[in-house]
Amino acid sequence: MISLAGRDILHAWGKFIFTGIGLGLLIGVTLTMAGVYRGMVDDGKALLDNSGADLWVVQKDTLGPYAESSSVYDDLWRGIRAMPGVASAANVTYLTMQVRRGEKDVRAMVVGIMAGEPGDPGWPPYLVAGRQITRGHYEAVADIATGFKLGDVLSIRRNHYTVVGLTRRMVSSNGDPMVFIPLKDAQEAQFLKDNDAILMQRRRTAANPAFDRPNVPGLLDAIIASQTTNNYVNAILVRIAPGHAPEEVAEPIRRWKRLTVYDRAQMEAILIGKLIATSAKQIGMFLVILAIVSAAIVAFIIYTLTMDKIREIAVLKLIGTRNRTIAAMILQQALVLGVIGFVVGKITATFAAPLFPKYVLLMPADSIAGFFAILLICALASLVAIRMALKVDPAEAIGG
Repeated sequence: MISLAGRDILHAWGKFIFTGIGLGLLIGVTLTMAGVYRGMVDDGKALLDNSGADLWVVQKDTLGPYAESSSVYDDLWRGIRAMPGVASAANVTYLTMQVRRGEKDVRAMVVGIMAGEPGDPGWPPYLVAGRQITRGHYEAVADIATGFKLGDVLSIRRNHYTVVGLTRRMVSSNGDPMVFIPLKDAQEAQFLKDNDAILMQRRRTAANPAFDRPNVPGLLDAIIASQTTNNYVNAILVRIAPGHAPEEVAEPIRRWKRLTVYDRAQMEAILIGKLIATSAKQIGMFLVILAIVSAAIVAFIIYTLTMDKIREIAVLKLIGTRNRTIAAMILQQALVLGVIGFVVGKITATFAAPLFPKYVLLMPADSIAGFFAILLICALASLVAIRMALKVDPAEAIGG
């Protein structure tokens, strides 16, 4: 049985090899797409790990700060820091935007971090070059995926920042590399209006007849002053003291501060279950389509090879070869085709993954599952050819 399959493969080895390569490229695309999904999940987990937070305090009834916009006052962190079970609390802002260096634009997530020291929530946990931010303005730490180097000058809104440090694998849930700047600068970039908008708002406020009344002295000046200040952040990152459970610390914050608090498990569910859910479904549909196409290719080539040897199959039946032996021969050919395709696909995916703009994570478990899935698809695809071979009349060997 093995010799029959092997001899037939050697007889049509060119067709087998080229078909295996074509199937392998298709399998490579399938493995890469699975890696893209795994990379998206890993990006979300990396975002949470790198934040250094155990709890995320955000605007009430929002899914912030990553899945929805969130704004809270920047002085709330002091009260939260004093609550039982809180080891540290820090303000943070997140803004995805185009960061400019000269004539080059890079899409990045700009993160505003409070003054502190490495290890505080929100700060990049490690650097691969340079130093951390030490000044209150105009310094930046960038992920190396941005392509920026030490000493580069970046433009964010109206201000310029010098890159003083480089970090690695600091990305948003969308895979955008991060750029860290001081909190005050980030607040200005995110919340402060441009000069023309501020001037127009002042004119509208001054033209309001309510401010001509004598019982509101100084109110106009206070409103105008508030329009040039930035007292909002997107979230407060909280680190829990040892010996305290997340819910034990989160519940008093919800009750007394009237804010929404998420722990690590809840935030991970938001990122993976909501933020990338649509992308995951789309990738899943493509994987199903690719599996169907792969099965069709294998079925077609095995059917063609079987049609080419109808006379030989009739001779085998005439000399008494059992149907089980003939079916096993065709099945083995389909499995060999699947093995060749998987090897080519695995090699293709491994070398192609680093070339993708987003992170592609190829996991061994996915490769193993893919290998057995390919074998199953090939086995099912061979059934059409086996059914046809078993219907061959031994008399055709004589009649031909």
